[in-house]
Amino acid sequence: MAVLAVLSVFGIETTSFAAVIAAAGLAVGLALQGTLSNFASGVMLLIFRPIRVGDFVEVAGQAGTVAEISIFSTLMNTGDNVRIMIPNSQVYGDTVKNYSFNDNRRIDLVMGIAYGDDIGTAISIIERVITADERTLQDPAPTVAVAELADSSVNLVVRPWCKKEDYWGLRFDLNRTLKER
Repeated sequence: MAVLAVLSVFGIETTSFAAVIAAAGLAVGLALQGTLSNFASGVMLLIFRPIRVGDFVEVAGQAGTVAEISIFSTLMNTGDNVRIMIPNSQVYGDTVKNYSFNDNRRIDLVMGIAYGDDIGTAISIIERVITADERTLQDPAPTVAVAELADSSVNLVVRPWCKKEDYWGLRFDLNRTLKER
């Protein structure tokens, strides 16, 4: 800008130089648009912290544990230990499900019983199995209720609460124990 001002003082026409510089600036800005978007999103992620390293999240259609949050991208490891790099503009610009944020989680199971089975007996058995496991929280109380009358079964919804670190173990154990009982 200073060079253009000096040239203009000496009577040299600078309009075309200014137009070339403006066009070059626009071209560079458009070329860096994605990078600048990722940079801005990275700054927002580091300031507002919707996710942290170690959180299990679902974002940009991917689920995994956050391994690193850098200024341009977020690195995650999937459940089968595949490393995924997601540009920060997709992380910050998309819906983020953070499964690790709250201390407690609810397990949602559906248990089908035959139409000829006694619903009260089934609910009683399910409630005994749930409360017998020490990982099940009593507050909030578990829910066991008739969810739907399906084509070939009466479906009961089973919703116990547990600590986030017990979620998968309790879910797997409840499925097996409820089937066996």
